[in-house]
Amino acid sequence: MARYFRLRQAGGCRPAGDNRRFFDGMMWMARTGAQWRHLPPCYGKWNSVFRRYRRWVEQGVFEALLETLAELVGRDRSADMIDSTVVRAHHCAAGKKGAGPAEALGRSRGGFSTKLHARCDARGLPLAFVLTPGQAHDQQGFEPLFRAIGGRLDRLLADRGYDADQIRADISYTGARPVIPAKRGRRNPASHDRHAYKLRNRIERMFNKLKNWRRVATRYDKTAQSYLGFVSIASAFLWTTFVHER
Repeated sequence: MARYFRLRQAGGCRPAGDNRRFFDGMMWMARTGAQWRHLPPCYGKWNSVFRRYRRWVEQGVFEALLETLAELVGRDRSADMIDSTVVRAHHCAAGKKGAGPAEALGRSRGGFSTKLHARCDARGLPLAFVLTPGQAHDQQGFEPLFRAIGGRLDRLLADRGYDADQIRADISYTGARPVIPAKRGRRNPASHDRHAYKLRNRIERMFNKLKNWRRVATRYDKTAQSYLGFVSIASAFLWTTFVHER
């Protein structure tokens, strides 16, 4: 992890400075959901921390941090799980007119919202995320999440919202076994491993842990990229619990 706090700056830019202090400030923002200008001075000037955060988001640092932790700890490949949750968007997240769908913002039963699609391993540790507008169907997030992570996998668990022939075929094509209950009233429903399906509550618990971070539980950011950066910070924190077990 330490190498991500020693980023080389582009030519002509100021030295990186105390990246760890800035990162702690970003974690404070993720925990509290406060406005950037209310960042305590002990973390540095708020606009400096904000610019560093935006730079790291654009460089993909937080996604790389999450991937590195997964490689370091070692993900459990006995099963992966995919699910989604609706996140209420604060009015501060509203950008210019027409930018809603482009920034994964929409209207659902819960009002102005975004939908966070996630994939985790058998221990409930997050692996990847995708954003769609709040009214989007769960299946819209399946393909990008499923293609994002390669390698051997024994089973993939999902709820009946993902019960589609194409999804089952995609999972089976990779050699994994789909564990998805059939929709009620479906003709010729496919069977599923009920015992293995009990593991799916771990992705629900993962969402609960992530939503303890206020900037994840409510979306305050105008851009999908900025919001996913805070989701990745909270997710990396879940992985660090297992680092010392290696």
